[in-house]
Amino acid sequence: MTRISASFLNDSGLRQVLAALTDAGHQALIVGGAVRNSLLDEPVSDIDIATSALPDETRRLTEAAGLRAVPTGIEHGTITVVANGHGYEVTTFRRDVETDGRRAVVAFSDCIDEDARRRDFTMNALYADWTGKVFDPVGGLPDLAARRLRFVGEPRARITEDYLRILRFYRFHAWYGAKGAADPAALAACADLASGLDGISAERIGAEMRKLLAAPDPAESVALMQQAGILARILPGADGRDLPALIAAEAACGQLAAWPCRLALLGADDAVSKLRLSRDEATQQKKLAEALALPLAEAAYRHGARIAESAALILHARGIPLCPDWQQRIERATEARLPLTARDLMPDLNGPALGEALRRAENAYIANDFTLTRDQLLQIALETSAI
Repeated sequence: MTRISASFLNDSGLRQVLAALTDAGHQALIVGGAVRNSLLDEPVSDIDIATSALPDETRRLTEAAGLRAVPTGIEHGTITVVANGHGYEVTTFRRDVETDGRRAVVAFSDCIDEDARRRDFTMNALYADWTGKVFDPVGGLPDLAARRLRFVGEPRARITEDYLRILRFYRFHAWYGAKGAADPAALAACADLASGLDGISAERIGAEMRKLLAAPDPAESVALMQQAGILARILPGADGRDLPALIAAEAACGQLAAWPCRLALLGADDAVSKLRLSRDEATQQKKLAEALALPLAEAAYRHGARIAESAALILHARGIPLCPDWQQRIERATEARLPLTARDLMPDLNGPALGEALRRAENAYIANDFTLTRDQLLQIALETSAI
């Protein structure tokens, strides 16, 4: 018998939620990522619960136990139960009645097997009770042990229920799959049904791509997407061939994995709209593109250390060697402050002439490795304006 021994099993809030349901004779089981990650000894962020209790019964029983129940997804059977200040999503066992590739119409069930068969991957269809005992209705344990990402049942059937599962396959393979062991049946189904992604919103695609590119090493998944034509479908112009070199450079330099840097490396034509990036994310991509066209020191001076470091690693991945002191150069550039202001040039200069003189002085400051003094820069600015 397989058990998990995660610390969250002792959480009093979780125990209260489970007890409110099981004491009334219902099944209430932890499901999905919390069980999967516990078995892999990886961090657990969210704890989801599946139950045989109908939504109204879940709400009644948990409120009777003194907990707060919020109907956050009542049409799909989900009640968020708040205990000790933490929210737990509690969802009634379900089976799909009708799907259109984006959303499903569900019917509630009291059968764990039916609930498991509608989930995406076998390693996500694992359940555990409050003691840690694991229930495996669809054979997820051997797949998890082998780091083998496999769809529940027939891959095509799972994908046509929700075409976003194509991207979820590549994302989960990046995080949990063994390298070189992607399931051939899943790969074939993803490639054959890729056109279904055209009906998925940019927000949902963007959310998946952020998570995929944030994996420790997403290179194989991105390569598989590129081979299947899926990368070009969702990110026209993107090319992941240099991604392995970037990931190696990140590791060698002790840089944390950052999906914006990896996205910039792909060089997509319009990632901002295709992935519906936020304003801040779009600004970051613009700065990275600008930094890639600048000398390293100027990139650091104008855009800061993080952007400059990312640009340096991207260029290195594309075959441009890093100079031995590249990090020191970035540090020196980010600390540099132009010792000349507009006030220093007034009233001799004003308007466009003033702005042009400052720009040229700043360019000279950068070109001379930030060593020019205020007097030297003042002379350059005034001589330039005189010309």
